[in-house]
Amino acid sequence: MIVLQNKEDMWYTYNMDYHRLPTTLPPSLYQFFWDVDARRLDPSKNADYVINRLLDKGGLDGARWTLQKFPKERLIKTLKKMRDFSPRNGRFWTRYLNIPEEEVACLNPSYLAMRRQHWPF
Repeated sequence: MIVLQNKEDMWYTYNMDYHRLPTTLPPSLYQFFWDVDARRLDPSKNADYVINRLLDKGGLDGARWTLQKFPKERLIKTLKKMRDFSPRNGRFWTRYLNIPEEEVACLNPSYLAMRRQHWPF
């Protein structure tokens, strides 16, 4: 019997298997976490941060790893919640994951207007 203590730390597949989220990052992705000690970063406990950073700034390798290690539902939840995605990357991931743009935090018109005031580039 498996007891889920934190539902976000596990995900469920159609074949009734439970898969744990990753607890470490591969060393090749450390470069994208310049503001923290990447060796100590636990992606299962900081999923939003890791997903956001790798899908927005992690290039092809970061995106591949993230898509392999996290369920689509978790990626969608992060994209809907986090405003730290660039508008360009946010639009790409909405199309890739088939999410309506109006549900994505980084594409909210009022947020985009505020962003342009602070950084007009």
